[in-house]
Amino acid sequence: GKEVVIANAIIAILTIGGQQLFSFFTFSCPCHVGQNLIYGLAFLGVPALILLIVGYALNNQTWRLVTGKKSHFEKVTSSNRLLKCKLVCFVLCSITGRALVAPVTWLAVTLINGSYYICAVSEYVPVYYYGAAPNVTASERSRILATFPCSQLVPPELTRARDEVILLLRYQSQVAGWLLIAVVVITVFLSYCLASCFSPLSFLHFRYWSSYVHNEQELFDEATEQHSRLYAMQHVKKFFGFVPGSENVKEIRIPSLREWQAISGLAFLKRVDEEHYDYSLLHDWALKERANGKYLRIDED
Repeated sequence: GKEVVIANAIIAILTIGGQQLFSFFTFSCPCHVGQNLIYGLAFLGVPALILLIVGYALNNQTWRLVTGKKSHFEKVTSSNRLLKCKLVCFVLCSITGRALVAPVTWLAVTLINGSYYICAVSEYVPVYYYGAAPNVTASERSRILATFPCSQLVPPELTRARDEVILLLRYQSQVAGWLLIAVVVITVFLSYCLASCFSPLSFLHFRYWSSYVHNEQELFDEATEQHSRLYAMQHVKKFFGFVPGSENVKEIRIPSLREWQAISGLAFLKRVDEEHYDYSLLHDWALKERANGKYLRIDED
C-alpha cells in the first residue's frame, strides 16, 4: 500500500543521509597490509547487519509472530498444518522484505560511493598490468598497493598507476552497486506480480480488504486504550477512594503501610487461572483485598 511505500522511501532516505554522515566523520582507511580488507568489509557489512536486526525489531509483525507462542503448531490438525506453515513463511518473507530496505540501501550507496570497496581490495589488484614496481617482492608489492587509498603515502613515480587502480576499483564498486539495485528492484517487482497473480481476491476486493484491516487495527487500538484505562481506573479508585479527574470528591482513602508495600516493587505478569492474568501488583491487590481502612472526608470548599 501507499503507507508501506512511503515508509520504505523514508527509511531509504534516512539511510542514505546516515551513510554520508557516517563516511564523512568516521571512515579513514588504515592503508596497511592486512588491515584494509577487515576495515573496509567491517564498514560495509556491520552497519548493514545492524540495520537488518533493527528492521526486524521495529516490525510489529515480528513480535506478533514470536510473542506468546509455545508452538505455532499446537492443537493444529494435519490438514491445517500445511496452511499454517505457508502463513508463517509468508509473514517471514514480508517481515524480511521490510527489514532489508535499510541494509540494501546502505550496501548500494556505499558501493556506488566506492570508498569502502577501494580500501578493502586495493592490495589485491594485479598492479603489474600498469607497469608499477615490477622488480619488488610480492609482500612489498602488497604493502605499496595497500597505501593506494591514501594518496599522500604513494611515491610520486606511482601516482599514475595509483590513479588507474583507483579508477578500476571505483568502476567495479559502482557496477556492483547498480547491479544490486537492479536485482532488488526486479525481485520486488516480480514478487508483487506473483503475489497478485496468486491472490484469490480481485483488485477492488483486495483494496477493500486492505482498507478494512487498516480501519480495524485503528479502532482496536482506540478500544484497547479506552478499555485498559477504564479497567485500571477501577483498581486506582479502590486504592485511593476516588477516580482521577472526577469533580466534587467527597472523601479519599488513606492506604496503609502494608498496602503500599503490597503494590510496590517488581512484578511479572501473573497467571490467576487458565484464562486470566494479573497485570500488576495494584491489579493483584485490588482483586484480593477488601477496600477497608481509613477514609478522610474532603470539605466541599
